[in-house]
Amino acid sequence: MLHTKGALLSVDVGGRETRTESIDEILESYVGGRGVATKLAHDRIPFDADPLGEENRVYFTTGPMQSSNMSFTGRTNCTSVSPLTNGLCSSNAGGFVSRHLAGTGYAAIELTGSSDELVVVHVTDDGVEFESVPELAEATVPETVAYIDDEHGLGADQTAVVGPAGENQVRFASIMTSEERAFGRGGLGAVLGSKNVKAITFDGDSEPDIEIPSSQMEIHREAATDEHIMKRQGTVAVLDLANEMDGLPSYYFSEQSFDEADEINGDAIEEKKYKKGTCSACAFACKLPTRDEDRGVETEGPEFEVTMAFGSNSGVDDIVDVMKSNELCDRYGLDAISAGNTVAAYLESEDEFGNADLIHDLVERIAFREGVGDELAEGIARVHDELDVEDWTVKGMDFAAHEGRVLHGQGLSYAVANRGADHMYAVFYSQEYPLVGNDDAYPPSGFEGKPKRLIEKENQMALNDSGIVCKFSRDYMTPERYEALFGADFEDLLAVGDRIVTLERHFNNQRGFDRSDDTLPYEAQLDGFEAALDEYYDRRGWTDDGIVPSSDVPA
Repeated sequence: MLHTKGALLSVDVGGRETRTESIDEILESYVGGRGVATKLAHDRIPFDADPLGEENRVYFTTGPMQSSNMSFTGRTNCTSVSPLTNGLCSSNAGGFVSRHLAGTGYAAIELTGSSDELVVVHVTDDGVEFESVPELAEATVPETVAYIDDEHGLGADQTAVVGPAGENQVRFASIMTSEERAFGRGGLGAVLGSKNVKAITFDGDSEPDIEIPSSQMEIHREAATDEHIMKRQGTVAVLDLANEMDGLPSYYFSEQSFDEADEINGDAIEEKKYKKGTCSACAFACKLPTRDEDRGVETEGPEFEVTMAFGSNSGVDDIVDVMKSNELCDRYGLDAISAGNTVAAYLESEDEFGNADLIHDLVERIAFREGVGDELAEGIARVHDELDVEDWTVKGMDFAAHEGRVLHGQGLSYAVANRGADHMYAVFYSQEYPLVGNDDAYPPSGFEGKPKRLIEKENQMALNDSGIVCKFSRDYMTPERYEALFGADFEDLLAVGDRIVTLERHFNNQRGFDRSDDTLPYEAQLDGFEAALDEYYDRRGWTDDGIVPSSDVPA
């Protein structure tokens, strides 16, 4: 089975010490990326570790496909215990950093301990340097990137940076790379902030020698020549369909459609797009560099989830205002989905929907934990009672845009996902939207056949995150192509994903997670939800309480 190569580099940022060790057996069993990081985290992070304490660890990993020239492979994985959900969480970012991380020659980089002063950690194939940077305290992401470039000649694509939000341990702070790409969901930026690490840089020419099958070029050619709408409008292309299906969360989830959707839809975004945007080696080029010269706004995005969070869910019908919110989140290092939804909760409490000036002020206040921003920085699950609004989260993570009250399989996915109400854990919404060419789509309502398929999709997405292969490759990565690329039967590859999901669940079980956490605020509206949950557990081999039996914990 194809897997990445290299050692584990462990970096103690408190003791300023490093060591390397072989992890060949883990690489062979878990491929790379999320799989390898999950296994390391499961075995090396204490089950009772405080997410913002010294015992928590952070893992950066790549996969074997970062040795290819194939589209959909410009991604990097980060894994830690989430300060937002209190469970094990993996997040991955696009951009260009994956090749630079691979160039250091390490299969995985582990950060441990906590520094007594703000530092940048420089990782190269020659070793590790610790740089004290008190002058970067509360610097924005662009300011930090500019400093690293000026002082070390390392570009934005070689960095993983936290902004003020990470330093101030906002529970949904992101880690930013290439300035505008984010390890977003789960607040892993706050974990780096708790370790007093402002940035990590990657440099070297020691990428592993991994032979990738020639079938990679078939996928690359199709990605380059396909006239896919995402190349023009990104994920916002689905907004109109979601709205038509009564599946666009609006006004802090109190409504499911938005009358002004045509002001923030794919066409509106496309009008603001001024060039192509892509990730390393990818010819699909689905990113959205946008700007409005009249108002001085320039950003990358927003994508569908952020257009929901800062648009319809906040009652905002001006795409430039949404772009501005996106720009501010990137600047300060915030997960724009959680930031937007948390702001929407505050707008609900104050009856201020649509107030863009207030929204932009709140984003900054959250990043610096100023005034009400200090409370909102804790996230919806911890602040909803004080705001007197409903708790629209699962396991502490707020909902993505794809509406589980309409797409019932996606609703089930939100409930059981180990990292909370996130849409990318299984990408099950792609199985339910009645899109052109999606002839095998499930009926959006009901659960027949969906628990079995959900498990397959969770396992497949865990494999993608280990490869690492972008989830938007779904129209191109057939079972036969997985087999050709990874040199194994598709069922054996899905078994890798199963081990990853099971390890995540077992880690979370040890932290107290069980069936009571696999819930939805609207599950009473979904006829058959409990039976579907029972079937999901049964097919996973877990107990009726959603617990992994000790005899089934993967080696």
